Amino acid sequence: MVKSYLKYEHSKTFGVITSAHSNVLWSPNENVTKVGSRLTNSGRAVVGADEEVLCWDIKKGELLSRWKDGACNAQVTQIAQSKVDPDVYAVGYGDGSIRIWDSRLATVIITFNGHRSAITTLAFDRSGVRLASGAQDTDIIVWDLVAEVGLFKLRGHKNQITGLQFIQPSSTKNATNDGETEEGATVTNGVDGEDTLGYLLTTSKDSLIKLWDLSTQHCVETHVAQTNGECWSMGISPDYDGCITAGNDGELKVWSIDIQRLCKASSEVREDVENRYLLERGTLYRQGKDKTLGVVFHPRRGYIAAHGSEKAVELWRVRSETEVQKILARKRRRLRKKGAKPESKDSQVNGDTVPAEDSGESISSADISEVIVPYVTVRTTGKVRSIDWARTKSSKMLQLLLATTNNQLELYDISPRPKEVSKSTEPPEYNRTFGVDAPGHRTDVRSLALSSDDRMLASASNGTLKIWNVRTQTCLRTLECGYALCSAFLPGDRIVVVGNRNGELELFDIASSTLIDTVKAHEGPVWTLHVHPDGKSVATGSADKSAKFWNFDIVQEEIPGTRRTTPRLKLVHTRTLKVNDDILSLRFSPDARLLAVSLLDNTVKVFFVDSLKLFLNLYGHKLPVLNMDISYDSKLIVTCSADKNIRLWGLDFGDCHKALFAHQDSIMQVGFVPHNQDGNGHHFFSASKDHSVKYWDGDKFEQIQRLNGHHSEVWALAVSRTGDFVVTASHDKSIRVWQQTDEQIFLEEEREKELEELYEQTLTTSLEQEDDATGEKSEVTTAGKQTIETLTAGEKIAEALEVGAVDLATVDEWKQMKETQPNLAPPQRNPIYLAFGNISAEQYLLNVVQKIPAASLQDALLVLSFEKVSILFTFLQLWAQRQWNMPLTCRILFFMLKTHHNQIVASKTMRPMLNSIRGTLRKVLQQQKDEMGFNLAALTFVGSQIRNMGTKEYVDEKSWEEEEEKGERGKRKRAFIDVA
Repeated sequence: MVKSYLKYEHSKTFGVITSAHSNVLWSPNENVTKVGSRLTNSGRAVVGADEEVLCWDIKKGELLSRWKDGACNAQVTQIAQSKVDPDVYAVGYGDGSIRIWDSRLATVIITFNGHRSAITTLAFDRSGVRLASGAQDTDIIVWDLVAEVGLFKLRGHKNQITGLQFIQPSSTKNATNDGETEEGATVTNGVDGEDTLGYLLTTSKDSLIKLWDLSTQHCVETHVAQTNGECWSMGISPDYDGCITAGNDGELKVWSIDIQRLCKASSEVREDVENRYLLERGTLYRQGKDKTLGVVFHPRRGYIAAHGSEKAVELWRVRSETEVQKILARKRRRLRKKGAKPESKDSQVNGDTVPAEDSGESISSADISEVIVPYVTVRTTGKVRSIDWARTKSSKMLQLLLATTNNQLELYDISPRPKEVSKSTEPPEYNRTFGVDAPGHRTDVRSLALSSDDRMLASASNGTLKIWNVRTQTCLRTLECGYALCSAFLPGDRIVVVGNRNGELELFDIASSTLIDTVKAHEGPVWTLHVHPDGKSVATGSADKSAKFWNFDIVQEEIPGTRRTTPRLKLVHTRTLKVNDDILSLRFSPDARLLAVSLLDNTVKVFFVDSLKLFLNLYGHKLPVLNMDISYDSKLIVTCSADKNIRLWGLDFGDCHKALFAHQDSIMQVGFVPHNQDGNGHHFFSASKDHSVKYWDGDKFEQIQRLNGHHSEVWALAVSRTGDFVVTASHDKSIRVWQQTDEQIFLEEEREKELEELYEQTLTTSLEQEDDATGEKSEVTTAGKQTIETLTAGEKIAEALEVGAVDLATVDEWKQMKETQPNLAPPQRNPIYLAFGNISAEQYLLNVVQKIPAASLQDALLVLSFEKVSILFTFLQLWAQRQWNMPLTCRILFFMLKTHHNQIVASKTMRPMLNSIRGTLRKVLQQQKDEMGFNLAALTFVGSQIRNMGTKEYVDEKSWEEEEEKGERGKRKRAFIDVA
């Protein structure tokens, strides 16, 4: 009989607040609904956390919602929020896919696939119906969110895209009517009817800034953005009349965008006219001399925030026009005093003299360092990864939300510049008002330990020890410790012992959150510790070439100032085992007879616990053994090494049962299932730096299962006492729980699945390579990418077409014969149609096509060979005649005509069919057009009726009474006010 195993599946992730691969967005709490929770006015932070998107309440530090698509395991790399609908977010992933999320329901609305590598930047247009994406593959794709398709792909940059933004110039009349901002400035980003698709401004690591005309789909202007290497980011002003590009050495280059000329250009047809829309205004330099990773303009006030990878954010202030004019006037006065010619007809601006000829162009002629000036540098507790301005209505302060690389969120309040500034004004103050840091570690978790009842988990890192509730994933305690390398719960689960890098052992009481005792145990780092199976002592191993044994003693200590005593736990050193190299790991056998010690010389030595005499020497590994474990029956020992191998040894004679090449990188930890209830006592887990966790059968020497989920090196592993779950901790800051399910798995099936996954990966990569080889590097191409989903969908369409063509021929033949033989029985049709209620072939094909997501349809149609196209056109004609789903019919028809244009033109057999389709379509589309026109006219009429009903004549009662009292009713008529 084939042996079956129970499957382990990923069930929970915690410990991540924000990952270092994604940006942070601030959003108000107005639209959020969370059951049983009062929302705060500080807003929420939307951040990427490995493969999930998390929404945090900044004030309370609690998690509001978690967005995860089960079909996607790639990391979140970029998040953007729609300007029109604040509940809609675009999220870019590391595999090049983009998902549009509805934040209220935490569900995916649309999935796009077009890029071949990680998404680096996303931007919605002002109307919220288009999305632009840039990626590491140097391509820019513009997506239509209504039709759910990629419009086109722009190629021109030679390195990854670092910034992009839509610029949609509007005509002056439109701008003045509907483009007023809160300060009354004119926004030149409105949509000017339907004449123009606008422009796209992009920057890349190739140090270029490009302006693309989306109407003609080509690049109209290119400049070198940075003088000293890559361009790392771009920030654009809220009124779209300027932008800042950021490069190496703290360089910020300021550009002005000529919106009026862009507006004129979009409405004109011109030939060979050299127009420059981007004008370089000057260069600013940050105090930090590293690369600038982010530049963000404040949406309502004249402030700019810029940051690199250090622990600081620099704020700059944009001076007002009057301030700049004052400074320029002051400069002119100084020049005149030095002997320059005086100028005539000066005008007064706020008490300062401004020459008439220069007062109009004062700002444009001013040096950029006079217009944008440093304001304050905000020092943060961690290296900054991403920033966003928080815009709470209640606060008059400037609020800056930032995500750091060490897994925390911070909100800073910065005092704005006062209206009246004296010379002795102090620098602006700032303070950290809120932070989300409790639910995660600042540094990598190096050690995990589970309590005896599997309800609590201790995770230790450099500086902090955290105690978690495994069931609810909440952090119960956070304690300060040294650089922790190993940890364990002591019997009773009330005390945790931690071994540090400086050779100390620290004892923590969980209930009171206090450090009970610190013992200077070793001269070197304490790499390992293990509690004796009888629970009365603990052994520690260190780089000082010794293993020490400590007994637990309860000592009565006097309480200072009183005669009372209190019991306290103390570690009492009893024995020392000296070895000839550094100790990396040690384990007691469950029967307490043997002690295994792994040394830096690649060997494992097994000693008797009572006499500390050498029993076995285990040779075989080529690099040091990093960790090991002994099975429940003390018969097997498993060792894992930096040589990527796992070895199983018998503890009777020290013979090596099997050496397994287990992982692609160093194996950090192994752990046996601690019991043999289901015959799995010789099953063990291994965790490696190759990002994976594997489950093994130690009797058959077979890999049972590979657990993928971590995005970085896995440092620590802990198997529960019951064997129901495994906990792992990684460099990606996440702690993951893998739960045992009731689902059975078989080794052969698992091998087949792995081979299928490998085949699918090689298939998609080979398709991408073919695209690269055949596709000429033109500036504009179609936005598409073949995935396993699109290939499967294409095969389904091809299958439905084959079956449908046979069925159509059969039904046509039967209809012809029925004319001569009225009692003829219906023909034998394909069982598929009978299963769906005896539907027609064209209805079945339409159902198949409708089930394919709109974003994948075009790529699925590309799978069809040309011989299937003529059959498809037959069905399209039938759909058009029956007026079934006309938008879909037209979309498929036009796409196929465009794709196979050359072959269709050359084919004589297809001409009559196309003529027939054209006649049918024209009739149907004209009918639909008339219907839409009628409906539009009706809606316009209803709208005017509602507007008329909404206007009332209103008499102000108070003023009417006052006039009556004055006795002026006969002299003055009543005044009416129209209120809409």
